[in-house]
Amino acid sequence: MLADIESVNTGQIIKPRSFSGLMDLYELNYLRLRKIAPDLDIADKMISLSAGHLDLYLDVTERCKYTTMMRLTYRFEHQGETICQPDMHLRMYHDARTAEVQDRLNRYRQRIYNNQDLQQKWKLNRFLYKWLGYCIYQGHYFHPVSNMKVSKT
Repeated sequence: MLADIESVNTGQIIKPRSFSGLMDLYELNYLRLRKIAPDLDIADKMISLSAGHLDLYLDVTERCKYTTMMRLTYRFEHQGETICQPDMHLRMYHDARTAEVQDRLNRYRQRIYNNQDLQQKWKLNRFLYKWLGYCIYQGHYFHPVSNMKVSKT
């Protein structure tokens, strides 16, 4: 059910697909992302290894004073090709303590999210909220990676 998220500020149930609900969702995504990646300044590329689960990759693509852009994904090998799914590009606003999905790419590197429509924003950020919760449940936590072999996608 969509209405099972509590507001960060009020503790009340977030109204699904509303603008105010979306803002609360951004705050919750920030909190969950900081839980698995508390220090984004330690490396540009990080990997979370959790026994019995897929490896989770975080690549910081841009750092500014108040924002950090990053990519969060799993990587699969299929017929000699690396496939990233889900392939989510996120922006964290450190001053506002929010995180939102900027776009999502499909396996062919085509954008499937245009970041314009409120309903699309709700859907993708709700997915991020659920996915981050799942990652926390699995015990994911990001540590810096050195000499990691990364394929160019």
